[in-house]
Amino acid sequence: MDTFTFNIAKGREIEFYNRVESNDPAASALVVIPMATGGTTAQGEDLDDFAAVEADANFSERTTGGWVRKTLTDVQLAAFPVPDDTNNRYAVQVPQITFTAPLAANNVVGFIICYDADTAAGTDAALLPLTSHNNPVTTDGNDVTILVGDFVRAS
Repeated sequence: MDTFTFNIAKGREIEFYNRVESNDPAASALVVIPMATGGTTAQGEDLDDFAAVEADANFSERTTGGWVRKTLTDVQLAAFPVPDDTNNRYAVQVPQITFTAPLAANNVVGFIICYDADTAAGTDAALLPLTSHNNPVTTDGNDVTILVGDFVRAS
């Protein structure tokens, strides 16, 4: 699974983080989705909603073995960062995320972070895929804590 930004979100990732962190709209969130399989940049960057990601044969969500989607609201996100003028970039991070005791042999290849404008809507077609992160995890039944690092770094 490659690390990349989906075309639909390019140049807008920081805007979506800020919207969630600012609670605008109130039901907005970032959704972190564990992936059992994931494709390349070329296979995924043109997909415009998470329903399209799921429909693509190169990608599949890990929904077994204790893996669940994690919703990050304004409460979990750090205050909106200021630009890094020293390094001439804007880096935005999501917090560490813990998955409780996923079962052994239920590995993931990485995670996709989506923007959800309305968590009550509850459809994959409503999830805007922002970024794909190559972060493989081999499970052994213990808790898994991931740190995506810079969710996005614009320069």
